[in-house]
Amino acid sequence: MILWGILCGGVLGWLWPNSGYGDVGVFAGGVLGLVAGLGLRYAVRGEIAAGNEKLRKQMQEWLKSQPNLNGSAPASNLNPGAKPAVDQAAAVSAPAYPAAPPAMPAMSAGTPPPDTSPRIQAPPPAPAAHKPSPVPVQPNPLDLAVAAAKNWLLGGNTIVRVGLVILFIGLSFLASYAASAGLFPVELRLAAVAVAGIALLALGFGKRRVKPAFALALQGGGVAVIYLTVFAAFRLFSLLPPLPAFGLMIVVCALSCALALLQDARGLAVAAFAGGFAVPLLLSTGGGSSVGLFSYYTVLNLAILFIAYKRSWRVLNMVGFVATFGVATTWGVLKYDPALYLSSQLFLILFVLIYVTAAILYARNTPTRLGNAVDSTLMFGTALIGFGLQVGLASQFKLGSAFSALGFAALYLLLAAVLMRRGQQNYRLMIESMLAIGVGFVTLAVPLALDVRWTSAVWALEGAAAFWVGMRQARWMPRAFGLLLQVVAGGAFLMALDDNVAAWPLANPMFIGAMFIALPALAIAWWLRAALPHSDSAWARSYVKAEALLAQPVYLYGFVFWCLAWILEAWRSLPGSEAGMAALPLFSAGTQQLLTMLALVASAWLWSLLGRKSGWAVATWPSRLTLLPLVLVFVAQELSDFRVLATPAWAIWLAALVLHFWLLYKNDSDAGAGSGLLRFNRATHVGGVWLLTLLLADCLWFWIARAHLWQTSWASVVLLVSAIAILLLLSLWAGKANRPAPLAESGWPRNPHAVAYYWHAAMPLVLLVFAGALLMALLSSGHTEPLPYIPLLNPTDLALALALGALLLWRRAVSAAQPLPAAAAWVARRETLLALAALAFIALNTVWLRIAHHFFGVRWDGPALFDSFVVQTGFAILWTLLALGLMLLAHRRVQRALWLTGAGLLGLVVVKLLLVDLSNAGGAERIITFIAVGVLMLVVGYFAPLPPKAAVPDLNPVENKQA
Repeated sequence: MILWGILCGGVLGWLWPNSGYGDVGVFAGGVLGLVAGLGLRYAVRGEIAAGNEKLRKQMQEWLKSQPNLNGSAPASNLNPGAKPAVDQAAAVSAPAYPAAPPAMPAMSAGTPPPDTSPRIQAPPPAPAAHKPSPVPVQPNPLDLAVAAAKNWLLGGNTIVRVGLVILFIGLSFLASYAASAGLFPVELRLAAVAVAGIALLALGFGKRRVKPAFALALQGGGVAVIYLTVFAAFRLFSLLPPLPAFGLMIVVCALSCALALLQDARGLAVAAFAGGFAVPLLLSTGGGSSVGLFSYYTVLNLAILFIAYKRSWRVLNMVGFVATFGVATTWGVLKYDPALYLSSQLFLILFVLIYVTAAILYARNTPTRLGNAVDSTLMFGTALIGFGLQVGLASQFKLGSAFSALGFAALYLLLAAVLMRRGQQNYRLMIESMLAIGVGFVTLAVPLALDVRWTSAVWALEGAAAFWVGMRQARWMPRAFGLLLQVVAGGAFLMALDDNVAAWPLANPMFIGAMFIALPALAIAWWLRAALPHSDSAWARSYVKAEALLAQPVYLYGFVFWCLAWILEAWRSLPGSEAGMAALPLFSAGTQQLLTMLALVASAWLWSLLGRKSGWAVATWPSRLTLLPLVLVFVAQELSDFRVLATPAWAIWLAALVLHFWLLYKNDSDAGAGSGLLRFNRATHVGGVWLLTLLLADCLWFWIARAHLWQTSWASVVLLVSAIAILLLLSLWAGKANRPAPLAESGWPRNPHAVAYYWHAAMPLVLLVFAGALLMALLSSGHTEPLPYIPLLNPTDLALALALGALLLWRRAVSAAQPLPAAAAWVARRETLLALAALAFIALNTVWLRIAHHFFGVRWDGPALFDSFVVQTGFAILWTLLALGLMLLAHRRVQRALWLTGAGLLGLVVVKLLLVDLSNAGGAERIITFIAVGVLMLVVGYFAPLPPKAAVPDLNPVENKQA
């Protein structure tokens, strides 16, 4: 090819009219021809090297798969009478030489003969692993060109090639001198060049048997010279009209093809067809017919197809493919007119069929150990470029692109079916390629014909079908394609999400679209439960490792779209009754939120049933997360001011809670649940307790709203009362199982979650009740409109009493637990009891404050209450009564610390009398205070004048004894 490039460039440089450069034109043309030849040679060799490398890898994989070639003992070592087998690879690569018999050592008389019986030899040790060598730096294009020129000149018959170059240069000098001197007319010069080309062609043909390489080089140079002579006579000197020139070039092309087939010369055929495809371009005047152009190309392509039937010359197929579709694309962009649609459509169909057939013929003529080879350029390139041209032709028709994609899909799927019937094993790779192309065109046709929602649904179904085919045929590529289609379908659907406006329930594009994505994904997840078969190739093994990790994600993907379908249905709107009217939501916003919650919980329940019946563990995963939608919807309902007891909220909440607790029971019953899963279940139980607390508070708020009591103390105690009720329930119900024996006798859910209920779930409620009671006591005025205020029987005082009782019961349940829950030692300490006593003391004091506010008209304000002598008098009497009660109780129970507490409180009363109450000069409150306190102190002095003897262990027994 390099020689042909130099010859063509030199002749063009010599024949170019009025160049004005003399000999330089010849050299310039030769240099340009050299560059063109190097480029073409590099491209052709690159294609051949890629094909060889592919075949080499296939051979290596086949050799590795054969047990007799991997180090096992040959048959000759096991059978003494068998002849040694010859290694196939060695037989191919190494020449055979006669083997000399081994020399026998001399043996003395009486020496036993050597053991010549065959032995089974151990296989050679595996070669040690070595570090991979670093990847060499790729040379630049200039280095590649210089190396290619050097290889051409010094490789093969160097003398012939150098001689051809020198002869060409000499002839160029002679021709240039003759032309510059005007010795010969143009016609004679062209005739001389043509005769020289014919002579080269004839000489090369004559030497084809003696020196094949030399002969082919001469023939290629002769063909190139004849082509360029005809071109120069037509284009440069106008000596030939277009039709004769065209005919001469066709003759040259046909003759070259015949010579190439006769001599099995691929290079000569490439040169001939390259010139043949260039003829219309070289001879075009710009006014030719497209029908004539593509008719001529059809003849050339049929000739290539005929050669493809005889030979597997891939580079020749590439020349025709690039030339045909390259010219067709250029003409379509620059010259196409819709009036030429019919002829253009017929030629495009013909070209696509020719090169698809050429790809099949190439596979038939190129068998390998692993099946017939596939020319990926012809297989996929014809589909892509042909479809691109077809879209340009069909763009003037409605849905033209969609039907074009279906046409290409039908072609490739039909060919795949035909090949399956004829020889599936040999054409397996080609069949897979055709199936992939056909399915790809079907996939592409959907968005070209339908909107995004239906498109995503069809893609998802198609992906599931492709995965099923790959699973049945143990092929990884269709399975990977099916999974990819699932992701693409889901993304397309989410991008097209819009308001679901439809009149029919369930039969609307949004619900069907989401469900058609969910169901195929769930089907694929079901198939992925176990490892699927594969072809055991390197690619398949790598894919299967990734596929094994996809079973759970694919199920969750399908479950999300399943839930999305029902959520979209819950948020569906009805179209306006008249044109132009806005769509109306089918349900109110609050009901939509509740239906969303019910859809999520019910879906988890349904798939949990299916998963438990079939042993599909991943299907039970969503059932462990049902608390999340319950909490989120409750928050949304509170922010939107929707109450739990409203209709139909109460029914939906009841159904969702029943399903949630049923799922809790089933999850706790799982025999194979690990410790981590049990801890998660325990956390779900704890969260459910807190949610029930909030739901109970919401129910109380509902009745407060119905009774119009928002501005009273009834509304302020709602959250505190709900927390107290749940804490009492946990203390009395779960607290009974605080020891091993009653725990073992308890049923679900106390066993095994009793500690979770009376400790983990109750602990935040304890803090809430304590802090809530403290704030309630200090801040609530106790207004009970429309009912009258009754001390100790109003919502504030009752809530405080219940709070103290609930806290004491909880403390008793936790303190008596065996074993004590982790980090619960502080509950049984005296400090905890003192904190509760302080809360009780504050609560009792605020009871008097509310009495003073309601019955004595003291304003409910901190400074006003403190400055009131009525309030101070009541405090003095109350504190004295409390001190009296403590000291009497301490005397009876012989509790020294309790008596000291009462004495301290009595001392505080005395200090208060002197500092506060004494300042009320002339007031009746002061008189009452001093008299009442004095009488009560006399009672204390009579019944408990001294602290009892320390019957309880004391920290300072010596000091107490001295006292």
